[in-house]
Amino acid sequence: MNGRLLDVVGRITGVSAAETRERLLRAGAAAFEEQGFEGTRVAGSAAGAGVSNGALYSHFASKTELLAEARRDHGPHDLAALFVDETERSVLDLLVAIGEGLDQRSGESGGLVVEALVAARRDADVATVTGEHLRERDGWLIDLIRQGQAEGTVDPALSPEVVSRFCMMLRFGSILLPAAGLPSLPHDDWRALIARLGDALRPPAESDSTTTAPVTEGVTP
Repeated sequence: MNGRLLDVVGRITGVSAAETRERLLRAGAAAFEEQGFEGTRVAGSAAGAGVSNGALYSHFASKTELLAEARRDHGPHDLAALFVDETERSVLDLLVAIGEGLDQRSGESGGLVVEALVAARRDADVATVTGEHLRERDGWLIDLIRQGQAEGTVDPALSPEVVSRFCMMLRFGSILLPAAGLPSLPHDDWRALIARLGDALRPPAESDSTTTAPVTEGVTP
């Protein structure tokens, strides 16, 4: 089947190929969140988008590819959006602002990334595509932290890779834990902790850097 025919088969009458693909991504994301990766059937995703199985396969080579693209296009984008919209605030202040809201995530949010991570434990193909996405996310965060170090708001002595990994662990934990039904925490207490952690990432104050020389035992300074 040539590319021209695939393009015709893979779209809904009166709808562009790009719009059909977007419908498939939305239907796939909803199916993965509701039924999990193993429980989702290609036929169900195609039907949800109003197309045939063949049409779905003209856009995505496999269910794994559909999951990967749905995760990329329909996963949470609040982190990137905040950095685009809040250009007057420092990188560290924005990271702290995001961290302050992590305790208020609902159990329903982030379902797609949860399903991708769970499926990755049992499916090598899903693990590969999920790992690629997370490495991209990790690289993006590392670059942001380096930007914060360059602008003087993040301690240059800290490893950007370690700070990024900590941020990712905190974020993914905030996606997974709400589903366990743990009791909520006082939001002000959570914000106070995140603020303290943010302060630990800042460069030492000039007053802190002028420490008194240690006194050697038995020697009068």
